[in-house]
Amino acid sequence: MSAEATNPEAHPEARPELRRRGRTRLDLRRLGRAALLGPTSRDRLPDAIGHVAEAHRAHHPDADLSILRRAYLLAETSHRGQMRKSGEPYITHPLAVTLILAELGAETTTLTASLLHDTVEDTDVTLDQVREEFGDEVCFIVDGVTKVEKIDYGAAAEPETFRKMLVATGNDVRVMSIKLADRLHNMRTLGVMRPEKQARIAKVTRDVLIPLAERLGVQALKTELEDLVFAILHPEEYEQTRALIAAHAGERDPLPAIADSVRTVLREAGIAAEVQIRPRHFVSVHRIALKRGELRGSDFGRVLVLVGENADCYAVLGELHTCFTPVVSEFKDFIAVPKFNLYQSLHTAVATPEGYVAEVIVRTRQMHRVAEAGVVALGNPYATGTADAAADPDEERVDPTRPGWLSRLLDWQQSAPDPDTFWSVLRAELAQDREITVFRADGGTLGLPAGASCIDAAYAQHGEAAHGCIGARVNGRLTSLSSPLSDGDTVQLLLAQDASSGPAAEWLDHARTPAARIAISSWLDSHPDRAMATTTAARAPLSVIGARGGGGNAVVDLPDATVRLAGCCTPVPPDAVAGFVVRGGAVTVHRIHCAAVAQMRAVGRTSVAVHWRATADCRVTLVAESFGRPHLLADLTEAIAREGVEVVSATVEPPVEQRVRHTYTLQLPDAGGLPALMRAMRDVPGVYDVKRA
Repeated sequence: MSAEATNPEAHPEARPELRRRGRTRLDLRRLGRAALLGPTSRDRLPDAIGHVAEAHRAHHPDADLSILRRAYLLAETSHRGQMRKSGEPYITHPLAVTLILAELGAETTTLTASLLHDTVEDTDVTLDQVREEFGDEVCFIVDGVTKVEKIDYGAAAEPETFRKMLVATGNDVRVMSIKLADRLHNMRTLGVMRPEKQARIAKVTRDVLIPLAERLGVQALKTELEDLVFAILHPEEYEQTRALIAAHAGERDPLPAIADSVRTVLREAGIAAEVQIRPRHFVSVHRIALKRGELRGSDFGRVLVLVGENADCYAVLGELHTCFTPVVSEFKDFIAVPKFNLYQSLHTAVATPEGYVAEVIVRTRQMHRVAEAGVVALGNPYATGTADAAADPDEERVDPTRPGWLSRLLDWQQSAPDPDTFWSVLRAELAQDREITVFRADGGTLGLPAGASCIDAAYAQHGEAAHGCIGARVNGRLTSLSSPLSDGDTVQLLLAQDASSGPAAEWLDHARTPAARIAISSWLDSHPDRAMATTTAARAPLSVIGARGGGGNAVVDLPDATVRLAGCCTPVPPDAVAGFVVRGGAVTVHRIHCAAVAQMRAVGRTSVAVHWRATADCRVTLVAESFGRPHLLADLTEAIAREGVEVVSATVEPPVEQRVRHTYTLQLPDAGGLPALMRAMRDVPGVYDVKRA
């Protein structure tokens, strides 16, 4: 694959700000050469971090740079002799990551940790050394971005690393800021990797890192990551988009004239404002092209108006709607109702006499800083009475430590039973692109993903006590627990007094949040008799694999007993298993580590010996949950076939809210290939979860 096909920066004419990135890359090359010279005298800053210091001082003029000097010297010394695959000294990577964060306005502690972020992972430096030299805050951040040992976790190392980072981010969002900048620099230099590794890293970036950047509001990183992923995973569409942008660069652009007209209108109205043209990035142009078909000149960018105060934003809006023809359907007020990622702006669109329609964004300069850099622009949100906290006393400070989406992630990850479940549920949670706010009857609020039901609200408010929920009132009216909630609804949950009551399996049909789904599944797993009493599309009934003593692969020591595989864990050869007699004399077979096994033993039930017949093959049912798109069934079937697996049967349920569930019964030549098969199915674009049914 050519460099032009994999790197959006290969065409600087297509996007003006790419020229700035080109300068940054040249600066990094100079930093690399300076880094090779080693440490300097104790009384001056090393040349290699001069550009970092310059960018940092632009946002924090009074910053103390001595700690950056010490951090650089430790990083340079510890990484000395290490080289990147590109052939550059390894120190150029932490320098590049730190420069990215410095340009976004990160405070000194973040930059210090960024310089050191790979030392504990890749050198002999220990966390105790970092703590002793730079304090607890820097040590915590460095530990948060340090990967877990692959030798300890094997294939689970990547999901467990992200789990660790998320938990650390719950205590300090600067951990994820560094991880995002780290991934951006790695994506910029991904061309030295094999194509298959490029694709794997790009998919994780698409599914996890980009949604996290969106939720933390770091749009400057998110948009470039999107373009880099787009070039790797969709090279043909990327090339078509590049050609569109390049062709537009040679045509007359109507946006400068529209921006001049806006400046004139605002100047005559006495409103002090800065008017800019913001070119769309590659992915944005691609989306607009899919939405509108043929693009016009004004579709390749937007007009940005920056003012001083919130009230000025609405004054600008009034002038625009008075002097131009507004496109009412395009108006959105994200100042009065901010997005869940701190984003605030007014969005509108106006039509010109020449027939062009231009999108206009209006925001204050502080809103602009937050829109570009998100949580990075907030400095140290945990400091009180420091220079960071007092940097802008006129602006209300927002603490991003526990936005609703992050609280949900931190809550449910504790209950995720294994890395595969955590990884698939994390991707599903991050696929939610919108959040709603509902009001509790006691006056509090709940942040939930769009499409959430009363069941989700019950578990968000009451935790495991929601097992006893029997109904709800929405906006004062009785309704079923399956009822979806809308933004601004008031919900009152009704709980049963009987402690023995529990959720029905049907609840899984209507639960959207991982916390609710995991809690319901765990309860059903620990109450197998109750679970067998109900059936639902979201939870397949227990599979009868043989009659009287075992036909099929599972054999028990009880004669005339009907044998069933437990739906909660669906064991297959060669899983270690145990059987338990349930009502009616049937024997239910569970994997030995299933939560239901511990529950049954705790109440005194005796296990029944189970063994597998001498056969390597097995039959298993998998459920793939995905976003609907053309050719999805064909792509999934092809992925299954590539793993050498036979499809016995397949069903596709009707789409619900653009989500589709595929159920496959599969014959595997070797049960040991099941994890690889599930990973291959998850890698199909659009698929966000694959589980055993």
